[in-house]
Amino acid sequence: MRAYEGAPDGAMTTGKLITFEGGEGSGKSTQARQLAERLGAANISTIVTREPGGAPLAEKIRDLVLSDRPAAAVTELLLFAAARAEHIAVTIAPALGAGTWVVCDRYIDSSRVYQGDIGGIDKAFIRAIEQQTVTPWFPDLTLVLDVGAKVGMERAQARGGLTRFDAASLAQHEQVRQGFLDLAMAEKDRCVVLNGAEPEAEVAEAVWKAVTERLIATAG
Repeated sequence: MRAYEGAPDGAMTTGKLITFEGGEGSGKSTQARQLAERLGAANISTIVTREPGGAPLAEKIRDLVLSDRPAAAVTELLLFAAARAEHIAVTIAPALGAGTWVVCDRYIDSSRVYQGDIGGIDKAFIRAIEQQTVTPWFPDLTLVLDVGAKVGMERAQARGGLTRFDAASLAQHEQVRQGFLDLAMAEKDRCVVLNGAEPEAEVAEAVWKAVTERLIATAG
């Protein structure tokens, strides 16, 4: 388990935290489920979860933030941070501490892109909040599923039930996509960019290859 510098002694965990990131319609939820199933078939105890959500109170916050846009961008950031803190306390930390691997559909990088790049919130402030809510439950591996903004919008529309994030303009979807690519470039030791426009089975194989090479082959 990765940890921020200055994380408390003894806080390291034995499970692995894998996060999926990317724009709307990139296939994160599908690939997260498939990876969890494949890890389970390999006798690796695994749970799959999501953000915002992943715990009862966090799911209530999810319903709020996905339907209504706060007047202040910082309100949105703090709501996501509150949901994440609850998610970690109830679901992620206990699982990792028990040696279970956690596969999460969105995590800290979504806040960095949506509230940082799109919302304009100072990134130092976002990192400061992370240190109070995420430390030391930092991803071991982040898989960024990259698709063209137009393709992602069409996929989101096809599945229905659009959130306010799904329904954003094409220009904003483009900005989101670039935000994830820039983040992955800056943190290559943690992030792997995969072509989410490929057929589902091919993306699943690329996901498994990345997980195998980055985590399973180096375990123990």
